[in-house]
Amino acid sequence: MITFSKLIFFLGNTASVNEKTEALAEYFKYAEEKDKIWATVLLSGKSPPKKIKSSELKDWCIEYTNIPAWLFEESYQHVGDLAETIALLLPNTEKNEFDIKISLASLLEKINHNDLKNEDIRKSLVLNYWRQLDKQSCFIFNKLLTGGFRIGISQNILFKSIAKAEDISVEEVAYRLTGEIDPLKDTYKKILHEDTRLISSKPYPFYLSYSIDFRLNELDKPENWIAEWKWDGIRGQCIKRSNKYFIWTRGENLITENIPEFHAFLSALPNGTVIDGEILCAIPQSEKIKALPFSQLQTRINRKKVSKKIMGQAPLIFVAYDILEIDNQDIRYKPLSERKQILFKIVNSIQNIHLHFSPLLDFQNWDELDHIRAKSRENLSEGLMLKKKSSHYLTGRKKGEWWKWKIDPLTIDCVLLYAQKGHGRRSNLYTDYTFAVKDGEKLITFTKAYSGLTDEEFKEVDQFIKRNGVEKFGPVRTVKPELVFEIAFEGISESKRHKSGIALRFPRMKRLRKDKTLDEINTLDDLKQMLEIYKSNSSNGDNS
Repeated sequence: MITFSKLIFFLGNTASVNEKTEALAEYFKYAEEKDKIWATVLLSGKSPPKKIKSSELKDWCIEYTNIPAWLFEESYQHVGDLAETIALLLPNTEKNEFDIKISLASLLEKINHNDLKNEDIRKSLVLNYWRQLDKQSCFIFNKLLTGGFRIGISQNILFKSIAKAEDISVEEVAYRLTGEIDPLKDTYKKILHEDTRLISSKPYPFYLSYSIDFRLNELDKPENWIAEWKWDGIRGQCIKRSNKYFIWTRGENLITENIPEFHAFLSALPNGTVIDGEILCAIPQSEKIKALPFSQLQTRINRKKVSKKIMGQAPLIFVAYDILEIDNQDIRYKPLSERKQILFKIVNSIQNIHLHFSPLLDFQNWDELDHIRAKSRENLSEGLMLKKKSSHYLTGRKKGEWWKWKIDPLTIDCVLLYAQKGHGRRSNLYTDYTFAVKDGEKLITFTKAYSGLTDEEFKEVDQFIKRNGVEKFGPVRTVKPELVFEIAFEGISESKRHKSGIALRFPRMKRLRKDKTLDEINTLDDLKQMLEIYKSNSSNGDNS
């Protein structure tokens, strides 16, 4: 556990990709076998399920350290992170032989044990580790308990590190680590070195694109490319092997039972088939794709039991982009144009209203494609995808052959009204903001945002908040309404959860508007007009 904690702190304190790769490779080369599989899962972003409430950890810390509750709250507000607050408040622990022998695997196996349903057992386990672990290890332990364990390394760095430690290709590592891994049952050696072809549910690593940040005429001839709509849904893979079918999301969640309307076309797929595409909220119909707002798709996410009413309110379709396997043969290295032909024949032969072939857009030159892109929002599309006809289906995010060309975001001018301190390296700065627009003489909040500014801009806004704070409600501070921002977002929908009745898709701060005053911000009516236009596009869109 000490070795793993030192690794995590090192990774968090270096910006060098090479240093991160070397440190990880060294860990995977020499760590205990059981620790390796848990470290792989954690570093892949798959935290264990949260078994202990944050309120329990807080109460146990107050009791164990014998400090007043108000002092804990003040400390928590200053630090901004519960796991770090507890680690700092706990008394120092002198390292002993038992402390050094605590392994990452043994700790996580106990956290995931069924006996933790009993509060006394949960409390005893946590207090025992708090007594035995050093400060660094205790912080990591607390992060694992709260479900807040995150580490800033890309999947690519992790794959490169394990590839180096195990002397296998990065592509092979990516494939082997994609899909469900159970560290309580699987072993590191089994995952990386045993034959995985017998795992019928196993998906392939997704091929991802980069945003276009150049003129299209810098690409080669238009006839070498295909263009299709970039839909606003959830990327997924549909798999049929050994007469069993599976649906995976790009986030590596297995959601087969969550989408019963897909089961008919999945059962009709030929055995040994894997198709890649978009899980999209849309009106099922025989020919054209008629998308619905992403907010309707959100009503289906993580819902284990799906009623007929819910399926009627938020119907789903699968828009098939690509085919990765046919007749149990990996065909990712065939040209895209050939894969598209195979995919079209399969989709066309099944004839199911929940399965659609992604329509290819007809264009002769780049200017013509630009005009098509301008109509994206009318289809509730995010823009276009450009893919080279000769491209293979690669692993991860690659530059050169797959590009996304998104439409310009919607924007609104608003005023900062509430602020809260951030987490991690920004735990001492106010970086989480709530914004408001005018509603007559009143200000009404409508969105939150915490990204889009530079570090220097965050520091500047933090100073303004500290000088112009009006009231404080726990960790939230009310701010004098003077600082105007331009907020960018991808979509807008109705929401019963927000006072404004509005919810934004991917809101972020585009810029600080020092040239504008409170009197010049947008109104709630402006947002409602945007919503009506968006709803009109949803009901009238035509993507022929």
